[in-house]
Amino acid sequence: MHSDPDPVPDAEAQPDNSDAMLVERAVAGDQRAFELLVIKYQRRIERLIGRMVRDANLVEDIAQETFIRAYRALHQFRGEAQFYTWLYRIAVNTAKRFLLKLKHDPTVSQSALQSNDEDDETFQRKSEPSTDETPESVLAAKEIAQAVNAALEALPDDLKQALTLREMEGLSYEEIADVMNCPLGTVRSRIFRAREAVSAKVKPMLEKQTGKRW
Repeated sequence: MHSDPDPVPDAEAQPDNSDAMLVERAVAGDQRAFELLVIKYQRRIERLIGRMVRDANLVEDIAQETFIRAYRALHQFRGEAQFYTWLYRIAVNTAKRFLLKLKHDPTVSQSALQSNDEDDETFQRKSEPSTDETPESVLAAKEIAQAVNAALEALPDDLKQALTLREMEGLSYEEIADVMNCPLGTVRSRIFRAREAVSAKVKPMLEKQTGKRW
């Protein structure tokens, strides 16, 4: 047996420290370190952008531009926030720029809504009735999930982004304030208003299906 005198830093690092370590290595010129960050966050960034931009053809382009912008600005990352919140802010701003430049209207097509329902675990989990699965209950859960998504899409952009970051990405209020570059109180207000708006649309369906108030 022989011990490896040079353990791989990534494997030994704790999850919260590995991003900072990879950033440090990438800034020092280690291309592979940045590639690892891209691999780690690409799907999450694409999912976030997909919530803002319903044109699937644009999502990949915007995600790619996000990582390009992040790479160019990497030396500015000071580690005061988590790397992913810093990256999310770049993604949100990049998506906004694309939509402005292309004058694109991010409306939901029925096919886009249905395809995203399959991936929307957060809302589906919260929407499914707590009864044994039957064809009726499965259909009801799908209809409710679609109603939630439709209600989400009808929200103003700032409310939709705040609720998406909270409910789908699991960010804290403080992290959302950092991503959206606004005060903490504004984040709380946006999420409250977004939840109220979604609840108003979905509550009648839930009461009808479960006989309970939401």
